[in-house]
Amino acid sequence: MQYSKFGNTEIKLSKLGFGAMRLPTLNNDNSVIDEKKSKEMLYYAIDNGLNYVDTAYNYHGEKSEEFVGKALKNGYREKVYLATKLPVWKVEKYDDFEKLLDEQLKRLDTDYIDFYLLHSLGEKRWKQLVDLDVFKFMDYAKKSGKIKYMGFSFHDKFDAFVEILDSYDWDFCQIQLNYIDQMYQAGLKGLDYAYDRGIPVIIMEPIKGGSLAKGSEELDKLWNKMSMRRSPAQWALKWLFNNEKVMLVLSGMSEMKHVEENMLVADETKPNQMTDRDLNVIEEIKKVFEEKSKVNCTGCDYCLPCPNNIPIPFLFKDYNNIFRFDDKSGARRYKVISDRGDGVDACTACKKCEQMCPQHINIVEKLKELDEYYKKLD
Repeated sequence: MQYSKFGNTEIKLSKLGFGAMRLPTLNNDNSVIDEKKSKEMLYYAIDNGLNYVDTAYNYHGEKSEEFVGKALKNGYREKVYLATKLPVWKVEKYDDFEKLLDEQLKRLDTDYIDFYLLHSLGEKRWKQLVDLDVFKFMDYAKKSGKIKYMGFSFHDKFDAFVEILDSYDWDFCQIQLNYIDQMYQAGLKGLDYAYDRGIPVIIMEPIKGGSLAKGSEELDKLWNKMSMRRSPAQWALKWLFNNEKVMLVLSGMSEMKHVEENMLVADETKPNQMTDRDLNVIEEIKKVFEEKSKVNCTGCDYCLPCPNNIPIPFLFKDYNNIFRFDDKSGARRYKVISDRGDGVDACTACKKCEQMCPQHINIVEKLKELDEYYKKLD
């Protein structure tokens, strides 16, 4: 495992972080974590050098923090730097800041959190937090010892990123970046901006919710041009590890195979070592992927639960796969979902999903679009 120096501290963080957002589950229920498999994966990673574990209040139906807290017993808490995120959408008054932090400390069964983030910031949400005196809370949280380092995760336009980054003495920040989303949200410009100001950057969605892990006949021909045999997911990680400005990459892993493959890449890939040939092939793949993507969904599940039980990320994944990978099996699944009353016809356009979507997708319109497409296939 390779490590990055964290800012001006003596802390060295593993280049790969374990994201507890897409853990294996039971009974097709995202809130029921398969604790046995998840612990095996987490312990394997830590035992092999990974030392950064990331969770959040809302992951796995608000069960992820509790699982992580239990899993890090028996000496594992001391081996890692623990990160979680404040659900800022729940903050309605100043006291909520402290109340939520104390609740998270209890869930994680720890006295302090190493890396604490304001979750999923954008321009509108940031202004609301400023009005609620978020600066006072952040200073208090650090001074009290409840958190060590303060940061934020970001989902909005570049200008909003600059505004937020310049408004406080942040210890670190977290942005979405992968070879598809180079110019999306903060993007590479945001990475450069933070790096130039000495603020360490953590990367999320490196494989775009798993969508960059699949292949197709067209994509496979391009992958075969690469200088070595690695999976598409591994190349997505290598592209990020190749950038010297990236401190750490988070991966939400759901199988032991993912952990093993990602650990290998984190061990072998040093900055600025990818060949021009490999980088050019990835640009070709990017063009193909962009041409065939219908919805910019990463499957984060923030839009759930839908009041009408519409499985929004599941539907968007199947819809994208038709065009990206010529996989029309989703049409059968959509018919089953529609017949049981959970299809797009159940949508009341309440737009609660859109309020929570970090990708700012016009979900209601996209659901109508996929419904019309499937009806044409009948």
